Amino acid sequence: MIGLIGASGAVGRHTAAALAQAGVGPLRLGARRPSAVPPGPWPEGSETVGVDALDPASLARFSADCTLLVNCAGPSYLLKDTVVRAGLAAGADVVDVLGDDPVHESLTESGAVGSDRCVVLSAGTVPGLAGLVPLWLAGADPGRGPARRMTGYAGGLEHATESVAADIVLSLDTGGAGGERFGRPLAAWRHGRRADRALRVADGAEVPYFPHRVTLHPLLTAEVERLAARMGLAEADWYNVFPGAQVRALFTALPTLPMDTAGERAAVTERIRRAAEVDAAGSAPYYRLVFGLSGQDWARTCVVYSESSYQLTGAVAALAVLDVLAGRIGRGLHYAAEAMDPRATVAALSANGDAEFAVHEHASALPDPGDADAAVEDGEL
Repeated sequence: MIGLIGASGAVGRHTAAALAQAGVGPLRLGARRPSAVPPGPWPEGSETVGVDALDPASLARFSADCTLLVNCAGPSYLLKDTVVRAGLAAGADVVDVLGDDPVHESLTESGAVGSDRCVVLSAGTVPGLAGLVPLWLAGADPGRGPARRMTGYAGGLEHATESVAADIVLSLDTGGAGGERFGRPLAAWRHGRRADRALRVADGAEVPYFPHRVTLHPLLTAEVERLAARMGLAEADWYNVFPGAQVRALFTALPTLPMDTAGERAAVTERIRRAAEVDAAGSAPYYRLVFGLSGQDWARTCVVYSESSYQLTGAVAALAVLDVLAGRIGRGLHYAAEAMDPRATVAALSANGDAEFAVHEHASALPDPGDADAAVEDGEL
């Protein structure tokens, strides 16, 4: 039995559908409201049950008899390692679409992951796929020499679920390594190490392969730092991309908003959700990842096109489950970006229609944000 918590959510629905399409089952589909779980079709023997991810007894009942537990519930920074530990206690392997550094640190310090279990964290888009595509892109022509610089962009125009909005609020205080917040604003990777305040927010920027002017928020996350160190990069920049006017304005004001009480945090969470809803109204939703890599005498860009980051995250999570079940990921505690095979993951996502991967060769690296003369219109692909 494969248990999936959060099966009624935006990510969980796609994960469940991808697993069913791959013939994985039976599935135990869990949600706070079981009636909200889609009717399927699901593999024979599957069941839909109620589960409260914040209730240890409910989690224990749900996890019983599961060989693998998939966590798609949130907010991730509220649940932390609760679901992972419930799965381990039931003797199951675990795949968590987020989990991130606080969960990894907690499980490492406690030694909770035994030698007979496999736990895969951050098995989604960002983090997750964002740490795999650059490795795949760098290996496209290894004879050209190693990559020395990377620039990454992630964002799009789509709705924000309540769980995602809550995680954004929580990430202002937690979610990073060592008890820090999630990522370091304005920081970048320089000369093989983190450099604070190396970048700036850019409003009205024209970014290659994004169809409209956007606001760019530089954010150096632990995943980007691990990736840069693993690839031996001298420089790495990462930008969160905000195309919508309402979300742009709200994120600019976010550090100044009162969030000391639960009520204040809930109000900001709702403002984020509504801002994204207003921006997305009447527009075709899209989500993009753009990675620019350059070496001594080469430059290469990969553009990842998807209609939804939720669908893409669900697809990556399902592939992680398949990797664990097939033994392609060994026992122990892993980040998905360090355990999954980049080439196989990209090939599967492309073959399944979850995303389109377009690779372009250039004479030089991607232009700096705001360089309008070098911007590439979406229709030129």
